[in-house]
Amino acid sequence: MRLFDTLTRTDHDLVPQDGTTFRFYCCGPTVYGPAHIGNFRTFVLQDVLRRTLETGGFRTLHVRNITDLDDKTIRDSQKAGQSLSEFTAGWAAKFHADCGKLACLPPHIEPSAVAHIPQQISMIEALVAKGHAYPAPDGSVYFKIASFPDYGRLSHLDTRELDLGKTQNVRANADEYEKDNLSDFVLWKTRRPEDGENFWASPWGEGRPGWHLECSAMIREYLGDSFDLHSGGEDLIFPHHENEIAQSQCSCGGHFAAHWFHITHLLVDGGKMSKSLGNLYTLDDLAARGHTPMEVRYVLLGGHYRKQLNFTLDSLGAAREALNKMAKAARQLATRIGGDSTLEEGDLGPFQGAWDSLQNDLNTPGTLGGIFTGLREAADLTGVDAAKALAGLNRVLKALGLVLPDAVEDRAADIPPEIQSLADERWQLRQAKDWAKSDELRAALAAQGWVVKDGKDGYALTKR
Repeated sequence: MRLFDTLTRTDHDLVPQDGTTFRFYCCGPTVYGPAHIGNFRTFVLQDVLRRTLETGGFRTLHVRNITDLDDKTIRDSQKAGQSLSEFTAGWAAKFHADCGKLACLPPHIEPSAVAHIPQQISMIEALVAKGHAYPAPDGSVYFKIASFPDYGRLSHLDTRELDLGKTQNVRANADEYEKDNLSDFVLWKTRRPEDGENFWASPWGEGRPGWHLECSAMIREYLGDSFDLHSGGEDLIFPHHENEIAQSQCSCGGHFAAHWFHITHLLVDGGKMSKSLGNLYTLDDLAARGHTPMEVRYVLLGGHYRKQLNFTLDSLGAAREALNKMAKAARQLATRIGGDSTLEEGDLGPFQGAWDSLQNDLNTPGTLGGIFTGLREAADLTGVDAAKALAGLNRVLKALGLVLPDAVEDRAADIPPEIQSLADERWQLRQAKDWAKSDELRAALAAQGWVVKDGKDGYALTKR
């Protein structure tokens, strides 16, 4: 399998350094609210990478952290009147439930920031001892990026005439800061009133670790100083991942990540997601509109991970149609299998092209297209050829993490009069551009198991 590497900007073969297990780390969620579909684009694509490696015969070790300690978790837990642990545990549980709905495999190891504060303190001590970090007068500790000449290689800051000397006495104390802020970053934050009871003892006084440090400490704990791949959203390239490289290599040595896999942002209706625009969708939001998590997953796979994907509600309707077409064709293919269906290992029949697309820079849209091409080619196959095709289809679907829907009746279901009346009322509200009440009725229909698909001149009503 070949995959684009952010650091070198070239494709590389993915090969386990130890020859047996592909070991990789993914930056996980900050658990202070529900994850939205933009977050899940990253997690779903990471899941497909793992599934593709495992389906192709690799053994994997997948580590993904939980950020349960940072500015946002402390701030929002206090607003909620809960302890930090109670607050973050609830949102972590919600994240895990949503991952399960989306058929994302759980990581093999899922460490949390709070549970690894001793490891973070030890890493800071090593950085101070080696001259890569320094305590400030207020008791905070900062990484001195001028001490690491390779700073900026991942984000290619060096191409912008990086001058590390300009960072002298310029410090960033917030966990997150502007992308053009070239500053010494905080490793240990001295205790402040707004932190409440969320502080720990350290050689520099009471306080807590900075956000960038947690991943470095947990990576070393579970993957060592050199490992196969590091992944996250493209927004983490700078400063988060740049800072990880600096603090890890300066404290521990090693090569850190051999490969960097970043997923590009998701757009919604052609623009950026935001609460003010009302397009920051969660799985619950979309379920209220009658859409399933598998439809969401299908849409998230519909764009290449290195290109922006434009998410629309209409795309979910197209995903439902596509999944139903796949399911119907797969059932028909299964009926044509008979006799001896012994298959050669690795022979995917007409779905070889779909599999090859995954092997070539995780080209998920190419794979989805390859599935439909394979289904057309398999339309007249019988016996062992049909069995080979079905096995190939199932292998590709497993790598994508797609679960096809159950059988759907080809004829329209009988619609109860009260449901038809509700749907008609909704259509009239939609024509009057009363979107709020229209959406309320859509949700009411969905709650009773009915899905509305709008067209130019009318709507279709189907039973889930």
